[in-house]
Amino acid sequence: MHMADALLSPAVGGALWAVSAGLVGYAARKLDQDPAPSRAPLMGALGAFVFAAQMINFTIPGTGSSGHLGGGLLLAALLGPHAAFLVLTSVLAVQALFFADGGLLALGCNIFNMGFFSCFVAYPLIFRPMTGENASSRRILGASLAASIVGLALGALAVVLETGASGISSLPFGTFVLLMLPIHLAIGVGEGFITASVVLFARRVQGIAPERSVSPGKPLVMALVVLALLTGGVLSWFASTHPDGLEWSLFHATGQEEVEGPATSVHTALANVQERTALLPDYALPASDISPESSAPEGDASWPAVSGGTSLAGIAGGLLTGLLALALGWGLRRRQACRASS
Repeated sequence: MHMADALLSPAVGGALWAVSAGLVGYAARKLDQDPAPSRAPLMGALGAFVFAAQMINFTIPGTGSSGHLGGGLLLAALLGPHAAFLVLTSVLAVQALFFADGGLLALGCNIFNMGFFSCFVAYPLIFRPMTGENASSRRILGASLAASIVGLALGALAVVLETGASGISSLPFGTFVLLMLPIHLAIGVGEGFITASVVLFARRVQGIAPERSVSPGKPLVMALVVLALLTGGVLSWFASTHPDGLEWSLFHATGQEEVEGPATSVHTALANVQERTALLPDYALPASDISPESSAPEGDASWPAVSGGTSLAGIAGGLLTGLLALALGWGLRRRQACRASS
């Protein structure tokens, strides 16, 4: 559901940047006031895992489309909504800056669409009431499915509304809605199963739900780090080659998976910035770094797509995201300690 800058006007993109920045400040303040022990190590490990997991698109049968884990609900279930929102913001910022996944103008929209609805709507209003204390595996699965579907549907609707409010594309509003909502409902089912599986795995390793535990244990943190490295380094080769839900919807609405945006000064400047910062665009080595002998002829793409560039992107991006989320957690905890000692 990563939006590109071509769908957004500077006014809409800037407004959602402001909204998302406000939400980041709100989440940081709430976490700063949390008297619980630091969850910084778990924030780092989950940030790395979600980054890597988002590289793996799963096929939606019978549609020709695919989807990937959004991660907001999973993070909220294991960290609580405020820490989850900060970690997901870290994931999306690293993706946009260093891998050109989602535009820089669209970063505020992507944080809001993927983070707000999952962390601050679906989790507190659906997932947590349905699970309660010591929920059974079946209840966790049901809550994960319901919350994931609602969160993704609201995020998909927000994409359509933000695109329509921008008014810079020729996308027909009604058609776009009728394409985006059903395909993201299906993706929500996949996200629900993944979320439930990881939450149940964490509960087995930790003994209880990590968000309600006194302090996240080292076994869970280490297990998630290993999973992140394995997912980004190897499992990313097995990502579906079908277009994701947004690209699929754009194609069926316009005949193209990408929409050409206006060449405004804002769009051009941000595109130039992203071109300079994206060290591994599209999670692969830049074209100039690939020798002619190692590149496959066009049309001969194989599956799984075994690629050193993809592995490098998965591992490097996961580590970078993990360090950023870890630094946020430690920074807030250190601020708490300094305030308490003064």
